[in-house]
Amino acid sequence: MSHRNARLTVHGRRLLVERVRSGRPVAHVAAEMGISRATGHKWIRRWQVEGEQGLHDRSSRPLTTPHRTPLTVEARVCRLRQDRKLGPARIAPILGLPASTVHRVLTRHGLNRLAFLDRPTGQVIRRYERARPGELVHVDVKKLGRIPDGGGHKILGRQAGRARRSNVGFDYVHSAVDDHTRLAYSEIHADEKADTCATFLRRAAAFFAASGIDHIERVLTDNAWPYRKSLAWRQALAELGATGKLTRPYRPQTNGKVERFNRTLLDEWAYLRPYTSNTERTAALTDFLHAYNHHRCHTALGGQPPISRVNNAAGQYT
Repeated sequence: MSHRNARLTVHGRRLLVERVRSGRPVAHVAAEMGISRATGHKWIRRWQVEGEQGLHDRSSRPLTTPHRTPLTVEARVCRLRQDRKLGPARIAPILGLPASTVHRVLTRHGLNRLAFLDRPTGQVIRRYERARPGELVHVDVKKLGRIPDGGGHKILGRQAGRARRSNVGFDYVHSAVDDHTRLAYSEIHADEKADTCATFLRRAAAFFAASGIDHIERVLTDNAWPYRKSLAWRQALAELGATGKLTRPYRPQTNGKVERFNRTLLDEWAYLRPYTSNTERTAALTDFLHAYNHHRCHTALGGQPPISRVNNAAGQYT
């Protein structure tokens, strides 16, 4: 396998072939490039037999691995992991295997982290991402306790803050996240009724359109009543030309992108610092959304903010 200080990378091998094809002897070209004559002939032979593909490194994996753990044993390891949620140190004594071997088996089958599994069923969670912006938008509501004027327990202390929280009520943060780009839009409302959800969806669609996502094809929500039964929600979907889609009950992973956004919303906005009033926290939401969409690096986007993927997709589909 080549490394960063190798005499011949793929580009060097291609240069070797080009010089030899021009009529020069292999020995002369090899001397110029600081490699042996045998190495030069080796890459020329590979190129003659396999073409361009022959200039790339081959896998060092052996054709057969006679000492690999039998498939029946691997199946037992996977069953113990999925049925009983045991780790390598617990599975190893049961099957008489080293813990390191169990860990390699779990890694090979994508079971090495419990976070990869659906806890009730033990099935591997299948991650997905839609191919283009607007193909699927996740919508959800996060319920937050309002902050009394003067601050709550984070400023005044637990006892004083609890006394001031009586009857302050709740804020309902409605959020929409595009599946492909992770572009997000949020609003704070006093409830999560059907009319509120429908008007939020219309404004979210207008925000996405202004950002470069012209059309929403499908909207994914949980099974709350406004999304399942209300006429207002269905009318909003019809106006946008979108189709409503519901998650499976008790499967928040299906709506995972907006669920993960809700966690970011709490960590980087709602609980970022102590607020002295509900109005102050509400006003900070606009700055958070701008930073999230335009400046915050996203690991699923290769370290780029969501707006960069919107722009890239706009260039791709125009």
